[in-house]
Amino acid sequence: MPLARPNARLLARSHRFVASQCRAYSAPGEGTIPAAKKKYVPTSGTYPLGFRAGSAHVGVKPSNTRFDDLTLIASDEPCAAAAVFTTNKFQAAPVTVSRDMLKTRAGTGVQAVVVNSGCANAVTGKGGIEDAIHMGKETDKCFVQDGNVTDDGKGSRSIVMSTGVIGQRLPIQKIVSKIPTAYYNLGATHDHWLSAARAICTTDTFPKLLSKTFTLPSSSEEYHIAGMTKGAGMIHPNMATLLGIICTDAPVAPEQLRVALTSAITKSFNSISIDGDTSTNDTVAILANGAAGGKTVSTSNSDDFKAFQKTLTEFAIDLAKLVVRDGEGATKFVTIRVTNAKSYEDAKRVASTIARSPLVKTALYGKDANWGRILCATGYAEGVEAVIPEETSVSFVPANGSEELKLLVKGEPEQVDEVRAAKILESEDLEIVVKLSERYHEEATVWTCDFSHEYVTINGDYRT
Repeated sequence: MPLARPNARLLARSHRFVASQCRAYSAPGEGTIPAAKKKYVPTSGTYPLGFRAGSAHVGVKPSNTRFDDLTLIASDEPCAAAAVFTTNKFQAAPVTVSRDMLKTRAGTGVQAVVVNSGCANAVTGKGGIEDAIHMGKETDKCFVQDGNVTDDGKGSRSIVMSTGVIGQRLPIQKIVSKIPTAYYNLGATHDHWLSAARAICTTDTFPKLLSKTFTLPSSSEEYHIAGMTKGAGMIHPNMATLLGIICTDAPVAPEQLRVALTSAITKSFNSISIDGDTSTNDTVAILANGAAGGKTVSTSNSDDFKAFQKTLTEFAIDLAKLVVRDGEGATKFVTIRVTNAKSYEDAKRVASTIARSPLVKTALYGKDANWGRILCATGYAEGVEAVIPEETSVSFVPANGSEELKLLVKGEPEQVDEVRAAKILESEDLEIVVKLSERYHEEATVWTCDFSHEYVTINGDYRT
């Protein structure tokens, strides 16, 4: 009996399936930044006075044989600090330890942030807590031994962060043995900061680092702020997201630092979503050492505080956007703006619901102007009563500044130009605007990305 002729269509489909299983993204272990992402990596920076950054290679994951995976950020002098943490009930050991340290110190006398990548030290029991404490103590020793600081009886001065696989213990001896190396590698150049930003990466395809200068109304001094963040998956915030470290040489008191950071997080790191998953390790910390001089910002109703808060919020938004641009497998950066809501909270809930809808995100990846999915997500957003169907409108706003494409106007569907819609969806950047009514005025913005085949590939073999 002759062999059956191969089915060309089936073979082609099988080939595409196999090809889709091949890892095409650039993981830290491969060290290559995709060409399309290089534009987001700074080639220079203006960094805060009195802060230094360093990194070292530990090999937390055995497969990492050559790339730094331990980061240390330090102030020359003990400084004010604040942080926000995940509200996931399974909070990682470094979250618990760092929160307790900041509470004990009331946000004063903090000197460093130490971070390992490759293992999250989450859901690791009492041993995990002991490991996190050990990391902090070994970091403290570096400063004590060099005579930079003395023991004030309030315990550790180091914020501890970890990122990577959940449920595995840290190779703690390997890590603490390399903390002195990271300490002696500290420096204030752009290369030092960039290396430190790269060392906290896991599935990130590029290091996320920003810096800028700013001024305060009461001072003639020029201040600096710099920050790094990591995260590409398990991103859907609740009080914080992923890992972030921000440093400034402006003189800000601990309480004002905490208030400003909490406010900034709401409109930045708390306004992004990649996959709807909130991590066990989410932490964003800020340190302020006042090294640039000037009067301390010590009241929350002063012009200096308002200016600082505005600067910090804008800076945090820019950092958070970098996370979305590096979403696992993402091909699009999507701004979702919900307007004419009864309250900011309502607008935020609707925008967030749209941002984490798998149907919306896959349609965007497929360049399909399926606005019905956007409307559906709008309608099931929990806790939102002020959605008025007969007054709701949906539009695509092109990144090139051309006229918006109206999809739904006051509850009535438009005759959509599918060719133009597909053209708009081909762009890397896209804005979706949902107008909830004709009578209210509050709005909120959330940034997200699409879902591609690569997201499944990356997370299907994350541990291996």
